[in-house]
Amino acid sequence: MAADTLAPLARFPGGWPAWPDYALVDDLLPTLERWSAEGRRIALATLVEVVGSSPRPVGSEMAIADDGECAGYVSGGCVEAAVANEALAVLAEGRPRLLDYGAGSPVLDVQLSCGGRIRILVRELVDAQDHVRRLRLARTERRTLTVLTQLDSGSMRYADGAITAPDERTHARLQAPPLRLIVVGGDPIVIALLRLAPMFGIEVLLLRPNGPEQFAPGEPQPVAYERRGLTTALPAIALDGRCAVYTLSHDADTDHAILAWALRSPAFCIGALGSRSKARTRLERLRGDGFDEAALARLFSPAGLDIGARTPQEIALSILCQVIAERR
Repeated sequence: MAADTLAPLARFPGGWPAWPDYALVDDLLPTLERWSAEGRRIALATLVEVVGSSPRPVGSEMAIADDGECAGYVSGGCVEAAVANEALAVLAEGRPRLLDYGAGSPVLDVQLSCGGRIRILVRELVDAQDHVRRLRLARTERRTLTVLTQLDSGSMRYADGAITAPDERTHARLQAPPLRLIVVGGDPIVIALLRLAPMFGIEVLLLRPNGPEQFAPGEPQPVAYERRGLTTALPAIALDGRCAVYTLSHDADTDHAILAWALRSPAFCIGALGSRSKARTRLERLRGDGFDEAALARLFSPAGLDIGARTPQEIALSILCQVIAERR
């Protein structure tokens, strides 16, 4: 790779960003939808192999538009400018590139601070509209979609479910539905969760039986606001293995109904707000309903990691930390 590859000012209008806000975008779909609707050509860079240490896992992606705008990241900032320049070359030439950076790489002028080695496939999204349509449909239906990409040609095909790569010349990238947090209640912690969760790529469904007709004005909107009674609302909410359920209702009967519903589902994380004494009462009541110790071990009560949280914001953060830890 030529030395001028590391001189992005020559190619990017206004220069390479002084602050890496592009790396705060982990969910590329909204950006890809916007660029596609605007008619921009798009290159997609995917981290396809890691040897040794890397700040980003295999499958991490970065999108680069034909005007140099970027979103996402594939390293800790060591190679993003170089990858963006390579992506512009891919768009100009119409051929994919498999980039090799780090220890032992022939590219001596781009090394990684972590000491590892990474390979990044850069190719054009030839049919960006079809790509974002498939991803959006799978997300709406909460289906896992696997994007299978040929490393030599950059050609892509799609398969439902979690599919492994059939050979070493194919990269399989899973597009799983976003984590969804079902929150029950209407106290300040709920508002704090709605504000914080999107920063971590977690969407929130709010359940507040007999709550106000309109959600709080000026606050981030949940993906759904369900205010019907539990008997009607719960059968209408589908829980899957990427759902977490937390009840913050301050009502023992509501908490019990929510926890029993969640414990019978594949939800991966379940919690309830309340003191340790309330937690013991809650567990006894669930045992009376026939839940065994294995089932009850799935329940976090009190909710959240123990970080000494006191304020609504701190308690919300402790819950999100617990959700993220369980997801990992």
